[in-house]
Amino acid sequence: MATTRSTPMNVDTRDSATRPVDYVWAIARISIGWIFLWAFLDKTFGWGFATPANRAWISGGSPTTGFLKGTGENALGGLFSGLAGQPWVDWLFMLGLLGIGAALILGVGLRIAAITGSLMLVLMWAAELPLANNPFMDEHIVYAIVLVGLALAGAGTTLGLGKLPIVQRNPYLK
Repeated sequence: MATTRSTPMNVDTRDSATRPVDYVWAIARISIGWIFLWAFLDKTFGWGFATPANRAWISGGSPTTGFLKGTGENALGGLFSGLAGQPWVDWLFMLGLLGIGAALILGVGLRIAAITGSLMLVLMWAAELPLANNPFMDEHIVYAIVLVGLALAGAGTTLGLGKLPIVQRNPYLK
């Protein structure tokens, strides 16, 4: 009969060998990090994927206007459409995309990235309510759940900088 052991989340029971599941978490971490970082790059420079060059942030465009202005008919549309194009909202959004993306790709600050990334994703989810294709679940919620899983799994130690001594000594960098 197989037994399972229960240990507190902050105790690392892994030996020095990296398990296959660690690589799966690392690839998920880097992939979601790239989604955040790419959104930052495309909105900043307007490389023509989601943002045309003439609407890029460096060309005077607002990275939040397109999404938030489109929420006017939604349940919380009045709140979110009123935030569209506000410079402080643009800056917070872009710094969030850059910081969360960089943290995930590098494998440091995963706890902070999980909290801030989940908050950003839940706000984006709320801006779209009611959802067109599902009563409550969409990719924003799934990504938020995965972000929390990445932080809880300590996914920064595989294919990331999470094993650096400075990261190990400072819990806020884990």
